[in-house]
Amino acid sequence: GGERLDQQLPGGHPGRGGRRGGNLGRLRGARGLRGGEEAGQVVAHAAGARPLQPGALLRGGGHLRIRRDRPLQDLGPHVGDEEPAGAEHAAGEHVLEDLEPRQEEEIEGEEASRSSKKRLEREKARRDAAADLSEDLSDGEKGEHINESSIHAESTRGHMPRIGSTDAIDVWANHIHGLIRGENMELGRDSDTGGQVKYVVELARALGETPGVYRVDLLTRQISAPDVDWSYGEPTEMLSPRNSENLGDDMGESSGAYIVRIPFGPREKYIPKEQLWPHIQEFVDGALVHIMQMSKVLGEQVGNGQPVWPVVIHGHYADAGDSAALLSGALNVPMVFTGHSLGRDKLEQLLKQGRQTRDEIDATYKIMRRIEAEELCLDASEIVITSTRQEIDKQWGLYNGFDVIMERKLRARIKRGVSCYGREMPRMIPIPPGMEFSHIVPHDVDLDSEEANEVGSDSPDPPVWADIMRFFSNPRKPMILALARPDPKKNITTLVKAFGEHHELRNLANLTLIMGNRDVIDEMSSTNGAVLTSVLKLIDKYDLYGQVAYPKHHKQSEVPDIYRLAARTKGVFINCAYIEPFGLTLIEAAAYGLPMVATQNGGPVDIHRVLDNGILVDPHNQNDIAEALYRLVSDKQLWAKCRQNGLDNIHRFSWPEHCKNYLSRVGTLKSRHPQWQKSDDATEVSETDSPGDSLRDIHDISLNLKISLDSEKSGSMSKYGRSSTS
Repeated sequence: GGERLDQQLPGGHPGRGGRRGGNLGRLRGARGLRGGEEAGQVVAHAAGARPLQPGALLRGGGHLRIRRDRPLQDLGPHVGDEEPAGAEHAAGEHVLEDLEPRQEEEIEGEEASRSSKKRLEREKARRDAAADLSEDLSDGEKGEHINESSIHAESTRGHMPRIGSTDAIDVWANHIHGLIRGENMELGRDSDTGGQVKYVVELARALGETPGVYRVDLLTRQISAPDVDWSYGEPTEMLSPRNSENLGDDMGESSGAYIVRIPFGPREKYIPKEQLWPHIQEFVDGALVHIMQMSKVLGEQVGNGQPVWPVVIHGHYADAGDSAALLSGALNVPMVFTGHSLGRDKLEQLLKQGRQTRDEIDATYKIMRRIEAEELCLDASEIVITSTRQEIDKQWGLYNGFDVIMERKLRARIKRGVSCYGREMPRMIPIPPGMEFSHIVPHDVDLDSEEANEVGSDSPDPPVWADIMRFFSNPRKPMILALARPDPKKNITTLVKAFGEHHELRNLANLTLIMGNRDVIDEMSSTNGAVLTSVLKLIDKYDLYGQVAYPKHHKQSEVPDIYRLAARTKGVFINCAYIEPFGLTLIEAAAYGLPMVATQNGGPVDIHRVLDNGILVDPHNQNDIAEALYRLVSDKQLWAKCRQNGLDNIHRFSWPEHCKNYLSRVGTLKSRHPQWQKSDDATEVSETDSPGDSLRDIHDISLNLKISLDSEKSGSMSKYGRSSTS
C-alpha cells in the first residue's frame, strides 16, 4: 500500500484508504482522498472545487503512492495531464489548489466525455482481465478448459518432459510436527497428528508413483522418545507404492518417495508444534545437509556427475513453510506453500468464542509467531496451493501480503506486459486433495428390502464392527457416523445435543463417534479431555445409552471398514466443524457410498459443488444439523440420489488427477539452482564453492566495514580532540 503522510495539514480532513494501499495521506486545503473499492479509483477533492477527472486517476489498477521525498510529477504516466493550477511539487509538500473557473456547461460536457471514455476503457480492461484469469477458475466454477489443458501439455513437454527422471527431484520441507510414518498412521492420537499427516504422506507417495518424477523426499522431525513408537526414530523410510504397475522402467537406485527424518529439538521428547518454533533453524541446517548430499548422490546416478537439485521445495503448514522459505532462499530453488489451516483465521474464530483474550491465545498457540511465518511464506512462495476457493477469498485475504483483487490485477498486467512497479504476490491455485479409489468396491444396497439393513453376511465381519455394534441396543438402525478428534473446533458436542434433542431422529438412527484413540481421559491434553468429558456428560444427560457408540481405539487400516458399516446400514456421514479447511473424510465417505451432512464453512462447499451428495448446514445451529440428518435417513429416495451422485463424481478427487494438476503448475516455474554453484563448463564443482564460503565472505565484508567505520570514527574523534585543545 501507499505510504502514509502522518502530518495533519491545515484545513484538511483525514484521507480514508481502501483495504490495501489506501493510506494516501492528508493534503493541505483538500477535503480528503478516498480509496475506492477497486485499486486505482482515487478521487481528490480540492476545497470548493469539483472532483478531479480521469486524467488524475490510476490506470490499469495501480496504486497512487505520495511520498514525502518525491515530487508529484515524478509519479510518471499515472498522473494525468490536468493537474490543478498552482499545485506545489516541492519534495515533502504536495498541495492541490482550486481549478480555474470555467463555464458550467463546458465543464459538464468534458466530464461526460471523459466518463464515457473511462467507462469504455474499464470495460475493455475487465474483458482482458477475465480472459487472462479464466485459467484460475476451479472445477466447480468452470468445466474443463481444452485450451488450457493443451497449453499445460505444451508447457510440460517444453520445460519438463519427465519431471525429475534425469535431472530433478521434489523435496518437501514438510509438516515438521506430529507423528509421520507411511503405514498405520496414528491419526487422532493428538491435535498435531490429524488429516494433514495423511494428506502429505499420500501426496508424496502419489507423486513418487507419477511418471516423470524421479524422487520425492518428505522431510519431518526425527523423534526417539520413549512415549512414541520406535519407527518415528528411523532416519529414512521408503513409501511403498500403491500401484506398482504405474512405475516405469527408468526407476533408479534412489528413486521413489521417502520420509526423511531430521533430528532437531529435544532429542528424546515428543513436544507439540507450539514448542518447535525456537528449533526451526536447527531443522533447516539438517535439511540443507541432506539436500546437498542427495544432490551429489543423484548427480552420480542420473546427472552425469553434475549435482541434481530440487525442482521445488514445498512447505506444509506454517512451521514447515517458515523452514521452506529459508531453504528456498539458501538454495535458490522455487518455493510452493500449502497452509492447511491459517493463523489469522484461527485467531478470529477464537476471539469470537470469547473464552480467551488475545494475549492468552498467543501464549497457548504462539499464534503471532505462526502468523509471522505465514506472512513470510507469502513473500517467499511463487505458488500457494489451496484446497478450496473459499480459502483464497476468505482466509488468505486477511493477510498483509495478499489481496484477492490485487493479485488478479497484477497477474493480468504481467500477462499483458504492463509493469507492476515491483509489486509481487504468489499465485493462488486451488487443487483439491486426492484419494486412492482403486481398492474401494461400494456395496450394492436394495432400497426396497429391509434386509439391506442387516449387517451380517456370508464373509466374517471385520473386528471393528463388533467393537461398534456392542454399543447399540438396535444395530439395524441407520448409522450417523462422525470421524473427528475431540477438538473444540470439530463441534462434536453440538452434534450430540442435536441428536439428543431430536426425538424422531433418535428413534430412527444410531450415532457413532470415532474420536481418535485414548487410554485414560486424564492423560489426554486438557482441551481434548474436556471435549470428551462433555460428550460423555451429554450422553448421560439425554440418556443416549444404547444409541451412541464411542469406541476407545481403532486402527487407521480399520477406517474403510467403519465407512462400509455405516453405508451397509444406509447411514450418513457428518462433519459439522465450525470451519473445515477441506474435509478429506467427506471424500472418503462418498467413495464408500455415504451421503454427507457437512458444515457450510470452508472446503465442504467446494466438495458439495462437485459431488452434490448431501446437505450443507450452519454448524452453530443444532436444529439445522438435526433436520438435515433426519431428512437423509428418513427419505430413501433422497438418500439413494445423494449416494449415487457421490459415486458418479468421486473420480474427480483421485490422486492421479491431483498430481496431474500439481505438476502442470509446478512445470511453469522457472528452474533455478544455487547461485554459489559455478555455471561454467567445469566438470567438477570445487569443494570451496559452498554456502559456508558465501557466509564467510559476508562475515569478512561486515568485519571490514566495521573496522573501516571504527577507523573513521576514531579519526574524527582525534580531529575534534586536537581542535579542542589547540
